[in-house]
Amino acid sequence: MFNTLTTLGWGVVSFAIVIGVGVVVLGKFGGAIAECPATTAWNSTANACSNSTGSVDPTNDGWVATDYLVTQLGTTGLAGWAPAIIAFAVGMLFIGAFLIKKGENRSY
Repeated sequence: MFNTLTTLGWGVVSFAIVIGVGVVVLGKFGGAIAECPATTAWNSTANACSNSTGSVDPTNDGWVATDYLVTQLGTTGLAGWAPAIIAFAVGMLFIGAFLIKKGENRSY
């Protein structure tokens, strides 16, 4: 059972790394293709077009698509399912362990 938990742990770590790398890469790509209005400039810290009066999101299609994908990878999307996936997998491991022990032929 512990071998299975180790495998599950590595899977969860890999899942988190893929989400983290995806968010960083898509965020940088979105910033690189962002088209800001003439009176603003791209601010990578705020992840928006900004000037002295405030900030505004770019509206070009490429930035909108990558911003949507970053949102879907983050806590409102795929990463939000991670706790449920972990709980389900661990629960199924324990249920499986109890079913295996129930099916053993014990003679006392």
